[in-house]
Amino acid sequence: MATPDWLPAEIRDRARLRALAAGECLFHQGDATVAIFLVETGRLQLVRHAGGARQVILHTARAGDMFAEAALFSPVYHCDAVATAASQVRVYPKRALLAALRRDPGVAARFMELLAHQVHALRARLQERDIRSARERVLHHLALAAGPDGRTVSLDGTLMDLAAEIGLTHEALYRALAALEKDGTIERTASGIALRDAV
Repeated sequence: MATPDWLPAEIRDRARLRALAAGECLFHQGDATVAIFLVETGRLQLVRHAGGARQVILHTARAGDMFAEAALFSPVYHCDAVATAASQVRVYPKRALLAALRRDPGVAARFMELLAHQVHALRARLQERDIRSARERVLHHLALAAGPDGRTVSLDGTLMDLAAEIGLTHEALYRALAALEKDGTIERTASGIALRDAV
């Protein structure tokens, strides 16, 4: 995974690579913020503890995704970052990146563009969570997640990961997928799901 080309050379040079085993935490909720991150390989979930044993998955960061950008303007991380697969993460020091953003309007504009795309994706996810029907929620997610052909969705995690990401129980997801496959709307493959009809 290439380093984002908009980052200044001094930031790219200071970034280090951190390897994480599946299940390992990169940071914990309440830790002091020291960096933001880019997933080079693997997958991390951002998980917030919401009282007792209850956990809320806020986001799943995949290869090519930057995450924890809010750390630039917060003294502590507001969630845990947990590798759900063996992962490599590029670490960008907070202090150096903030200095570059303040010094160079071009770098700041590129970073704002990245954040704007993330806001757009977040709005789509929020809209998805408002869909009450499990079937329609799954179809909405598949349509948004489809690759360049507009039909094929690669799954890089488990179905339980997907259920948590779209706010369904895994049982509800399994039932919805089975019904969609039975009526010919989707086709399950070894690596993902293909939409067979327009949704």
